[in-house]
Amino acid sequence: MQNNIFLGLFVGHNTVTLKAVDSTNSWLKQAVSKSAPLPEGTVIMAESQFAGRGQSQNTWHSEPGKNLTFSILLNPRFLPIQNQFDLNMAVSLAVNDVLKIYFGEDAYIKWPNDSYIGKNKIGGILIENILQGTQLKHAIIGIGINVNQDDFPPEVKNVTSFRKILHTYYDLNQLKNEICRSVEARYLQLKAGKKESLRKDYLDNLYLLNQQASYIFRDREVEGRITGISPEGFLLLETAEGVEQFGLKEIEFKRED
Repeated sequence: MQNNIFLGLFVGHNTVTLKAVDSTNSWLKQAVSKSAPLPEGTVIMAESQFAGRGQSQNTWHSEPGKNLTFSILLNPRFLPIQNQFDLNMAVSLAVNDVLKIYFGEDAYIKWPNDSYIGKNKIGGILIENILQGTQLKHAIIGIGINVNQDDFPPEVKNVTSFRKILHTYYDLNQLKNEICRSVEARYLQLKAGKKESLRKDYLDNLYLLNQQASYIFRDREVEGRITGISPEGFLLLETAEGVEQFGLKEIEFKRED
């Protein structure tokens, strides 16, 4: 039986735990396509996810039973399609709110929705929206957090975990419940129309905001400064050539080894 002490109104109250699955996002997408509707806030949690995905078709590396890999079903029908990034901001902030409890001001959001502690990645989010005509029908929120894993493949750089930083083991179900409660709070904030408050909080927690750093785009390395995020979610970067906006696949943060 799951521990509901940290849960709120609806996110996480219906939780399905799977021993092994290719991807919790894929499992949940298939489930919502069937005739019997799942309640909003349903969570699919996997002990082992052998084909987890990140942004841009990246693979999510996770040792079985050591990390959080789960997906949440939301139905943001109130949100216009052109404002999809607002949901991204809300969920990214929700995860960061929990990470700040444990890591304080070292917790950041790396655009668009990676979770960083200092200069290292501790988690990521993959949001897959299901449209019905011109309306957002469902959003599948995939969340992966490195928790009790302290050994990662050598080719995976700039990665960390709760265990690596804090040198102790954490209860995965408790952390999942904390994140579910936080996602619900930020989602309800979005539903209440408090978009500008979300945007301010997102920028306040954005990795490298207003700091000079190296980026790679158009097959070259440039120095630039993140100045903000466009309403559509594009990264605004100021370089010697002026301020330009970039989509996810158009720019790369230079890795700090």
